[in-house]
Amino acid sequence: MASLVLKMSVSLDGYVASADGSSDWVAAGRSPDGAEWVLDTVSNAGTHLIGAATYAMWAGFWPGAAGPFAQPMNEIPKVVFSDSLASAEWAPATIARGDLAAAVTRLKQERPDRYLLAQGGVRFARSLVETGLIDEYRLVVHPVILGAGERLFTMPLTIEPVSTTAFSRGAVAHVFAAHP
Repeated sequence: MASLVLKMSVSLDGYVASADGSSDWVAAGRSPDGAEWVLDTVSNAGTHLIGAATYAMWAGFWPGAAGPFAQPMNEIPKVVFSDSLASAEWAPATIARGDLAAAVTRLKQERPDRYLLAQGGVRFARSLVETGLIDEYRLVVHPVILGAGERLFTMPLTIEPVSTTAFSRGAVAHVFAAHP
């Protein structure tokens, strides 16, 4: 069975989204070694799981993008979770509707070759956390204080540290396994 990995950027004070909705804060601490770590995470996924809002944003960007992230973002299959999206033109993509936990469980069984990678919007990520189906959290903590915004975790959760990688410009990647 495939594992579900959630990758998110986090501010030093624990926010995954700024109060004003901007995302420029994720540039804090950006470095070549950090980008390589993220590229490895993105490239080794078997399927990308994304919410409808993130899908809409990325579908307008990635098909015409260049650089090392373009190939895995465009070629790895995507599953978009939405009850309202009519179609998913950015191929290869399918739409999953209905119960999130049931759909993720099905995907874990159907696509066992490599991990499922969820990344993107805070509402979608929180919904995944609430299912209890995330096997691993890959959180990149950026050296920035937002002071306000949206947090990923809204309930207690027991996790086990797996690894920590400090990057040359101050960002730090923490990998945690979900505690059974």
